[in-house]
Amino acid sequence: MKKNIFLLPLIFVYVTAGAQWKPAGDSLKTRWAKDVSPENVLPEYPRPIMERTDWMNLNGLWDYAIVPAGQSEPSQYDGKILVPFAVESSLSGVQKTVGKENELWYRTSIRIPSKWKGKNILLHFGAVDWQAEVYINDIKIGSHHGGFTGFSFDITPYLVQSEQKLTLKVWDPSNEGFQPAGKQNVRPGGIMYTSVTGIWQTVWIEPVNAIHIKSVLPVADIDKKKLTVSSEIENADKGEYIQAILKDGNTVISSAQSVAGQPVELYVDDPKLWTPDSPFLYDLEIKLYSAGGKQVDAVKSYAAMRKVSMKRDGTGTADGVVRMQLNNKDIFHFGPLDQGYFPDGLYTAPTDEALVFDIIKTKDLGFNMIRKHQKVEPARWYYHCDKLGMLVWQDMPSGDRQAKVDQRHYSDVEITRAAESEANFRTEWKGIIDLLKPQPCIVMWIVFNEAWGQFKTVEISDWTKRYDPTRLVNPASGGNSVHTGDILDVHIYPKPKLCLYDPERPTILGEYGGIGMPINGHLWDEKNSWGYVKFNSIKESTDVYVEYGEALLSLVKPYYSGAVYTQTTDVEIEVNGLMTYDRELVKYEEDRIKKINSSISHSLDK
Repeated sequence: MKKNIFLLPLIFVYVTAGAQWKPAGDSLKTRWAKDVSPENVLPEYPRPIMERTDWMNLNGLWDYAIVPAGQSEPSQYDGKILVPFAVESSLSGVQKTVGKENELWYRTSIRIPSKWKGKNILLHFGAVDWQAEVYINDIKIGSHHGGFTGFSFDITPYLVQSEQKLTLKVWDPSNEGFQPAGKQNVRPGGIMYTSVTGIWQTVWIEPVNAIHIKSVLPVADIDKKKLTVSSEIENADKGEYIQAILKDGNTVISSAQSVAGQPVELYVDDPKLWTPDSPFLYDLEIKLYSAGGKQVDAVKSYAAMRKVSMKRDGTGTADGVVRMQLNNKDIFHFGPLDQGYFPDGLYTAPTDEALVFDIIKTKDLGFNMIRKHQKVEPARWYYHCDKLGMLVWQDMPSGDRQAKVDQRHYSDVEITRAAESEANFRTEWKGIIDLLKPQPCIVMWIVFNEAWGQFKTVEISDWTKRYDPTRLVNPASGGNSVHTGDILDVHIYPKPKLCLYDPERPTILGEYGGIGMPINGHLWDEKNSWGYVKFNSIKESTDVYVEYGEALLSLVKPYYSGAVYTQTTDVEIEVNGLMTYDRELVKYEEDRIKKINSSISHSLDK
């Protein structure tokens, strides 16, 4: 009897929380939506590339209010929102549009665990779209601009004895503003999708010492059999030093130390190389010590020994074709355009299982690459690509108006951006690269897409290459083909053909296909659908897919070094997906498309 009395308050809390939230609207759902609840929202540690053991997840029900822009915190909130799902999404429990004339307020309370006493408390936001102001106990502690990069604050000086009040104010003009917005649009349709406003990645806190590890960057050099580990240390000024330990399971492969702020060099005899077919990851431990030898911080990470480069192959055309290489071997990059949208969570996958599902299915279908299109994913998505062995081409999300695309010749037509727009682009692009540099799966940066907001192409592409010389730089995927960067990228719909070729750079077909097939019962809008070309049966679609694949395969040896098929899933009214938007059906005969995909992916193997 005592046991039942003890459990009643807990049961009451769960029932109350559940009663305050349910998915909003009647839009299409994935199978994972049923696993979402206020007590179980993306519980996994959100940053696997730099993991601490002690942390607290702040995802769950928060108060929200939508008010006219320029006002102070509202005295009353509108209701509850399930963080971290954007306010426009069904899984937020709200599904409302905010717009540039309004601001979105969040409020929640935090209880700092007593065992964290004496520690500095870091507050982390995975991503908030777009302009965020953060308050602790009604004190503004900082702000952040950018919808695709994380940010953190040390909230220790502002804590009080009891529970802490956390408040967030967000403004997001989406595509009507001067920020990178990708495919978001306040009037979605065709290839443009629903806007995402506010928190859309995990929020968490963790305790650290005043002097602590802020970032970790492993960089491999397989030719020298070396891994260089750089660490940024917060508040280091008294002789602190770093120890880096590289492991293969329980076996220490290499260990070295350096003064804080200096890179650690780890030498690896007979390294296990990371490839899509054998994605081996070394465990990496980083420990921070005081000058007296006391450990003051430690994080777990991982690293891959792999190299991205390009080289003329000496075959094909008279002078040979310049190929992309992985670990000094030619490799044909082949994968789908991946928008990263979910019908129930929009930018945010309902669960970690949902997040990894698309990657697993893409690999199962015979691809070796994903082009992450007009979006940056949560850190766990890149972790899954690292672990499963998936090459990633990473787009910079577009913004601003379009320039003219002319693929008949090299064109230097560009737009002139407003100073604010240009500054936002540069700041966010640098932040995205800083965020994703440690992920070995990323092999290419794509600066512009189809001349959407394309400006100062040579300058920005050259800067990107200087800032990260370890990856290939694609200056303009299907855009105005200014002769700069590592790649010439053309878009051709629907069937592959050759319209441009560069004998000095790898030539890639950055988009093709777009075979559309609406399937009733799995549509965002049962009355409206859009595709580049449309078919009515799985066999017919598969026949055309294989025909396009064979056409591409015939162009590989003499010309193309990579290709992207449009696209992984249907997205809203766009029905060009290999899968339906809810991920319930593959819209092709899987064995046939896997066979042609595998042939293309391995077409340069020797």
